[in-house]
Parts: sequence; structure tokens; C-alpha cells
Amino acid sequence: MTIDIKSLTIIQALEGMRNKKFTAVDLVQGCLANINKYNDDYHVLLTVVDEAVLLTKAKEIDKTDYSLPLSGIPIVLKDLFSTDGLRTTAGSKVLENYTPVYDATVVTKLKAAGAIIIGKANQDAWGHGSSGENTDYKPTKNPFDPSRVPGGSSSGSAVAVSLGMALAGTGTDTGSSVRLPAAFCNLVGLKPTYGRVSRYGIIAMASSFDTIGHITKTVSDNALMLEITAGKDPYDATTSHCPVAKYTQLLSSTPKSITVGIPKEYMIEGIDKKIQKSFEETLSTLTKLGFQMKEVSLPHTNDAMACYYILVPSEVSSNLARYDGVRYGNSRQSFGSEAKRRIMTGTYALSAGYYDAFYQTATKVRSLVKQDFENAFRNVDVIVAPSSPSLPFKIGEKADDPVKMYLSDVFMCPVNIAGVPSLNVPAGFVVGLPVGIQFIGPQWSEEKLFAIGAVYEHTNKIRPVSQSDQ
Repeated sequence: MTIDIKSLTIIQALEGMRNKKFTAVDLVQGCLANINKYNDDYHVLLTVVDEAVLLTKAKEIDKTDYSLPLSGIPIVLKDLFSTDGLRTTAGSKVLENYTPVYDATVVTKLKAAGAIIIGKANQDAWGHGSSGENTDYKPTKNPFDPSRVPGGSSSGSAVAVSLGMALAGTGTDTGSSVRLPAAFCNLVGLKPTYGRVSRYGIIAMASSFDTIGHITKTVSDNALMLEITAGKDPYDATTSHCPVAKYTQLLSSTPKSITVGIPKEYMIEGIDKKIQKSFEETLSTLTKLGFQMKEVSLPHTNDAMACYYILVPSEVSSNLARYDGVRYGNSRQSFGSEAKRRIMTGTYALSAGYYDAFYQTATKVRSLVKQDFENAFRNVDVIVAPSSPSLPFKIGEKADDPVKMYLSDVFMCPVNIAGVPSLNVPAGFVVGLPVGIQFIGPQWSEEKLFAIGAVYEHTNKIRPVSQSDQ
């Protein structure tokens, strides 16, 4: 049976199987057909599970009543997620032939929920990037314009969902890496509160910033994914005992008396005028929905990027020190240029004589950025901001200018510094390219973000044909 995987949501797929309209085998075959059609041109998946293995799992699920929350749902994993017996490269040639002997906690939870892992998605090596171009393999292409980037570092996960290779993708968000590819590919992406989802078994980038999120077509699908993967994990001491809400059940309650904060510092010089106009249209839509608008100040926004690019490389240099090619993996000569740049920057910031001037100062700025958000949330329920200051840019356009590339995260990195959640929701299209909007909330407010995002999503159902459909 032929199924339009590109437009199918997780919720619809579960209903279809439970109503005997199609089977898990049909879903897997539909995803494999799209993988065969697009993977060579778009460079989306680095590893695909053997077809016979996938069909065997699907047939086993088809013998059940599809009662598990993700029964038979094909999912791709960002290649930072350890998978027992399945190659995990982190997008790097250092781990080109590495096969873990255990599953990350998130992978264990997804499998227990009935999901079928169909493959491992391409990414910026080690998560270092905003475009997908820093992969040690071939860069993934944007599904709406193959000459442009899909956002990074979870580039492959986003494009896999957009092109119907899976119904959902996992990602990691250290500075933007779930939300930006979701924005550039017309998808929903959540960066949860730090500690909401276990990092155990995820190859670390910057341990005090890394969060685990999901990329889906709809807010309700994203809420379902978080419902399954969130929670305390004895293997990750940074996870919280904060109870996991039934996010999907809370979507039906329309938020009342919501005050939305508009950060004045985000209206920066250099923002694309088309993005600015799209953002103003989003504010108009939110006002028509009954939300109150209020300007807020995040005074240390201009310092946030400098803070981020001292603290993160410092943690990167520490985390990558273990990859010496002695016990597993290739030698350090296999590191790409961006990994080397971050190792050198981080080592310098932590070195004797520079620690106080750089690293310690950045930790103080981090506290100030966090306080900015705490102060703002005393007066508003959520903060709304563009997901990116620009449209998806051309492949190679910023490759030779790291600082220009880093600034593509200017609206997102402060969220990771503060450790608060943020939800990207599609906001429409400009000249045929997707534009995203992000809703930012205080810690542990994911249910509020999902509810607000769902209301906004309901008013923005326009999805033009991507170039891959033409």
C-alpha cells in the first residue's frame, strides 16, 4: 500500500494502524522508498538499518493491537545517539567505524514505546555547527532548495522528516541544533529545559549546555515524543525529579490571559527585512488570538554569543580529549577543521594565565544572562522571537567566515545559556523558504509552550510544495 509519508503525522499513523487502514510494514516500506529516492542526492542518513531487520520488527508489531504509544512508528536518530550494534559516527571520521554496545537512554525509551529505528542521521561533526556543512561526510541539503543549508547540527534528522524518510527525528540542542534545522525545514523542534531528558549515551558536545529534543511535523507529535523520553534517569545525575506531564492531554486546553514578551534587544541591525516582516505578521496573529504583547529587556543579549563561544569550546576541548584513537576510533588526525578550531579555542581559554580573563568571566556573564530571563518571566508568560535572523543560506556562503556562521544562532544561544525551554513552530514562508518562530518559557514550562504553539500552529497550516515534490 502506498502511503504519503511526507504529510503523515505520528498521531495520524497510529490512528491509521489501529483502524486497519495500513500496517507498520506499510509505514516502513514507505520510508524506505523515500530513503532510496532521496538519500543519495540530499545526503541525509549515514547508516540505514537492514531492510530485512526492519520488516521483521514491523511484522512483529503488526501482530499486536498497536497499543504502545509509538507502535510501528519509524524514527531516525541523530548520529550522536549510541545504538547497540548500529554504527554511531557523530558525523566524524574519527568514529567512522565505531559500533556501540549499548543504547542511549532515549533510544531505550523509544524502543520500549514501540518505535522502529530506521537509521542514523547526518549532522555537523560532534554537533559543531549551524548548517550541516561541518559534517565529515557530504553536507545535507535543504528540502525546499537543495542549494541551501537545512540548518544544523541536527540537519539530517530534520531533512529525514521533511522528505518522509521517517515520521520523527531525534536531535541535540546545545545552542540551536534542534530548533534551527526545524525552522529551516518547516518543522516543529523543541529544546527542552536542561535536565528534562537524559543525556546518557549521547556523545557529548558541551555537557552543561546539551539538551535532547525532537523534530516532528506537528506540535502534538512533539508533545508525544517528549512524554515518552522525558524523566529522571539514574544514569544521568543532571536529570530532574520534576514530574513529566501528559503533554498531549494538555494541548486541548486553550491558554487564557497569556502575556507574550518581545525582547527589544532581538531587533538587531542586520536582521533580514523579510524575517522582520514575517515576525511582525506573527505578532499580529498572536494579538488576534487574544494574547497580550509586552516589550521586555534581555540586556546581556549582546554579550551572550561571546560568553557561549568561550564556555562551549572549553567544554568541547575537555570532551574531545578522550578521542585519541587508542581504545577505539581513528587517530586525532581525523578531526575536521571546526573540531580543531573549537579544541584550540577551548584549550586556550582554560590555560594558565587566561582562565580568569576568559572562562571565569564568561561564567559570570552566563549567570547574568540567566537572570535576564528570570526577570523577564516575572512580567510575561512566554517570550517570542524569530528563530533565525536570516533565511536558509546558500551552501558554502558562510563556510569561510566562522564568526558570521556563529551569528546565525544569535536568537537561540541565549536560551541554552539560561537553560530554559524553547519551541520552534513554522511561521510560514518567504520567497518559498521556511521561516520559524520560537516560543521561550521559564524552566519546566514545556506544557505551556506546547499549548501556545498548538494554538498558533492551528492558524498556520500553509505548506507549499518543496522542490523535492516537483
